[in-house]
Amino acid sequence: MDSEAERTARESLELAFQMSNILDTGLDRHTLSILISLCDLGLNPEALAAVVKELRRETPTTTSISTTPSAP
Repeated sequence: MDSEAERTARESLELAFQMSNILDTGLDRHTLSILISLCDLGLNPEALAAVVKELRRETPTTTSISTTPSAP
């Protein structure tokens, strides 16, 4: 990618990240970048949003699993 295209991509990501923060999506730059790339590849944005929502719903249950080893 040439420097002009890189600069434009960075500026576009920064703008999308600012909008994401305004909308309080909770997405970090890296995740947002991946989602944008998937959309650029032709994935349905509404389907991606549904996946993100589902993963967020499942995350608290998976992180609440005890990580302490059980006694022998």
